[in-house]
Amino acid sequence: MMVVEDYFNRQIQLWGEATQKSLQHKKIAIIGAGGLGSTLAMALGTSGIGVVDMVDFDTVSLHNIHRQIAFTLEDEGKSKAKAVTELIKRKNPFVKSTAFDMGFEDFRQMGNHYDLILDGTDNLPVRAEIGRYAKELGIPWIYGSVEAFHGQVCFFEQSSFESMNISDHTPAGITAPIVMHIGSLQANLALRYLAGLPVAKEMLYYLYFSEEGELITQKFEMPI
Repeated sequence: MMVVEDYFNRQIQLWGEATQKSLQHKKIAIIGAGGLGSTLAMALGTSGIGVVDMVDFDTVSLHNIHRQIAFTLEDEGKSKAKAVTELIKRKNPFVKSTAFDMGFEDFRQMGNHYDLILDGTDNLPVRAEIGRYAKELGIPWIYGSVEAFHGQVCFFEQSSFESMNISDHTPAGITAPIVMHIGSLQANLALRYLAGLPVAKEMLYYLYFSEEGELITQKFEMPI
């Protein structure tokens, strides 16, 4: 019989059994099950969080698979949210995961409550809606975006997403590694927060490569 202490052994070595058990009472929703969302699901769905819900109306397309790590060629045409939740539950017997095969507007009307919301979308208006929804619930959310070789991450609690004043456009292209890297940074912030560890809030991290190929991280404090 599989036991929690064996499955999460390395995390328990990091922060002890009490913290690991506390994660079982946490609930998160990942909005978007594509590149960022599937990376978030793989990282957080197997970390001991009790409820990991996925929200996405889209289906898997062939061009998604190279950078959206939850999917294989056999998943083409399937619901992204359903495919991701099925994979999470196959990897982790201690998690509850529900697929909400719908747009965010329909999802927010359901009245669910979470400890944390994670943005895995690629849509600015939806991100603004996530920010308003999180404020209505009185909970934080973690933003992430990617383009080409660079990306951004921010833990929002009090500041408004609209203050970023980002123009809405379709990325010219995206590499697979930056999607996984930014999703992993979001997941690290989420796990630290849910485990009760310090997290810098209202801080936008911008990662990019200079013309000389140097990886640079800039930090910007968000207005409150």
